[in-house]
Amino acid sequence: MSKSYNLHDAPGYLLTLLSRISERRFERGLAPLGLTRVKWCVLLAVGQENHHRPSEIAAFIGIDRTATSRALRGLEADGLITRSNGAGDGRTRSVDVTGAGTAKLAQANVIARQNSDHFADKLSWYERETLGDIVRKLMSGETRDVANL
Repeated sequence: MSKSYNLHDAPGYLLTLLSRISERRFERGLAPLGLTRVKWCVLLAVGQENHHRPSEIAAFIGIDRTATSRALRGLEADGLITRSNGAGDGRTRSVDVTGAGTAKLAQANVIARQNSDHFADKLSWYERETLGDIVRKLMSGETRDVANL
C-alpha cells in the first residue's frame, strides 16, 4: 500500500511541531520568573501594547476570555496588574500593569528575545526574511482570532 499522506513532511505538522518546541523552551525560561507564556502575553498586551480591556487583551493574544480571565486573576494575585471598573456603567473592567509588572515584563522580554534569537540564529538573514514572507502568505485571508475558529 502506498503512503497517502506523509505527516512528517506536511507543512502544518512541521509548523505546529516547531511552535510547540519554541513554546516549551520559552515556558522553561519564564518559569523562574513565576510566569507562563500566556501570563507574559497578557503583561505584554497591557504593559507594552496598551490594551486595557479584557476583550482587547484576549483578541490581541488570540485566546478566549476564560483563559484571559484566569491569567488576569493570577497576575493580579502576584501583584503584577491591577483591575478596576472602567468608565461608564461599571461593567467594563480596566487592566493596568503595576511597577512590579513592568519590571517582570522587562525581564521576560529578555527571555523572549533570547528564545526568538535561538531559532533565528539558525537561519541566514535571507532565510529569515523569506520564512517571514512565506508564513505571512500562508496566513493571508486567515483569521487571527484563533479562539473563535
